Amino acid sequence: MRRTRQAFDEQLQQLEQRLLDMGKFVRQMLEKAVRALAEQDLELAAEVIREDDIADEMDIEIEQECMRLLALQQPMSRDLRMIGTAMKVIADLERIGDYSVDIARTVRTLAGQPYFKPLEDIPRMCRLTCAMVDNALSAFVERDIELAYRVCAEDTKIDELWRSLRDELMRHMRREPGVVTQATHFLLVARYLERIADHATNVAERVVYMETGVLQQIAASHRST
Repeated sequence: MRRTRQAFDEQLQQLEQRLLDMGKFVRQMLEKAVRALAEQDLELAAEVIREDDIADEMDIEIEQECMRLLALQQPMSRDLRMIGTAMKVIADLERIGDYSVDIARTVRTLAGQPYFKPLEDIPRMCRLTCAMVDNALSAFVERDIELAYRVCAEDTKIDELWRSLRDELMRHMRREPGVVTQATHFLLVARYLERIADHATNVAERVVYMETGVLQQIAASHRST
């Protein structure tokens, strides 16, 4: 029995590592996509788009491993919550990868166009959002509820940045009809980042559930207007 439990624990650790690897991978996709947008780097944008297939494969493989553990080990209580949380988390990570691809495709759309304003707010949002993703993953691996709560609190800052940038871009569009198309694409990118922050918050909330058995919406403004 002890040997069986040890083997199961090792499988759970391997599952955690694979999930962490996927998280790091999609986080890098996001960083590269925003860098490609800031630098108008079509080659880097194409790399992000190609990487979507790898992220999807990671998602499927981890889900299959979760299903295998559920079927063969029939886990109970905390182990069951851990595996269930892992299945939820990879869905959020897969969506982060998808939004990164959407940003990379925006690079193609705006190729060759001088930007009408310095691209500062979007990279700033990206840095804060990436930190949320990193911390949410750390909270999962370390079972750190306090860190999970801090991630949820950070979501409010992203929502504020999103609303501020949205209002600024809308003012530009009202004053300068010629920038409407480009500003709309920047608006969409900012929205993607806001949604990625929501997915990081989802991960953090699942960590709290995994550790306490209580599923609750922690972020005060979890879904922005």
